[in-house]
Amino acid sequence: MRRRRPPRSRPDLSSGTSSGTELSAQPDLSTRVGTLTLPNPVMTAAGTAGHGAELGRYVDLATLGAVVVKSLSARPWPGNPSPRLCPVPGGMLNSVGLQGPGVGAWVRDELPALAAAGARVVVSIWGSTVGEFAEAATSLGALLGGRPAERTVVAVEANVSCPNLEDRSRMFAHSTTATAEAVAAAREAGLPVWAKLSPNTADLVEVAGAALDAGAEALTLVNTLLGLAIDAARRRPVLGGVGGGLSGPALHAVALRAVFDCRRAFPRAGIVGVGGISDGAGALRMVLAGADAVQVGTATLADPRAPAIVLAGLRVELARLEVAGIGDLVGAAQAAP
Repeated sequence: MRRRRPPRSRPDLSSGTSSGTELSAQPDLSTRVGTLTLPNPVMTAAGTAGHGAELGRYVDLATLGAVVVKSLSARPWPGNPSPRLCPVPGGMLNSVGLQGPGVGAWVRDELPALAAAGARVVVSIWGSTVGEFAEAATSLGALLGGRPAERTVVAVEANVSCPNLEDRSRMFAHSTTATAEAVAAAREAGLPVWAKLSPNTADLVEVAGAALDAGAEALTLVNTLLGLAIDAARRRPVLGGVGGGLSGPALHAVALRAVFDCRRAFPRAGIVGVGGISDGAGALRMVLAGADAVQVGTATLADPRAPAIVLAGLRVELARLEVAGIGDLVGAAQAAP
């Protein structure tokens, strides 16, 4: 059964208030995503914050709702040939190709620093087959079992926006059946599962429903749009992987629509909005559309302090609106005519 549940100044990162502005009361930013309660709704996004505590030099990771690490497979994966990044109007194309050290090496080499930083960690996993999703999830659960670090890892995010070799390399997230199978496999980790979905389908709501029916506690909306950059002088694609994923400001309106539609279809589902968020106003728009929490991605590549800037800005936005807490605003735009 499908799961359901009832003019700005630059933010001061040290206090969460606008420069020169005193706020009489701090709104409650705590939020619930599925069964998980977070102290605030701002997270990093998979693929843009590294595998470990790299951002800890710029942001106190313990102050974020959670740190979502780069997607991991069961085994090391080299990713795509360079060049891998290309700025384009309205954002950036990437063709990193899910490069990673594998779940085992990550638990050994990267997780301890995240735990020491006091971060709450969401582990993004991927696979080319349902079996590989299950292998990554099972390995993660086994390696975390009985260790103090288990309390650091709070959820697993199934990145189903990758090719399914068992379905002619069609994305898992473009099929209700494949998405459901991958989500079910991710549950082998023994952690709450979030399904990260693709906007490159007309069936997003149906795919989201399949993910929830398969046991996902939350939907992460959305991954990148498919795109291409051409080098006119060389008469060939810019990226080594040929095509890439478009992220940044150009993705924001698409992500808002996805969050809005899925909140309307699944009023009680956990929803995490991601796409083009670089300030408190962008985070607020995502919450109003229906997101319980947000992730900050591409903005972090331009300024590694971006998640903290968004969090401080969101506090200012909520205080300006004079609401008691973030929960008062989740999905408020749904009531508009």
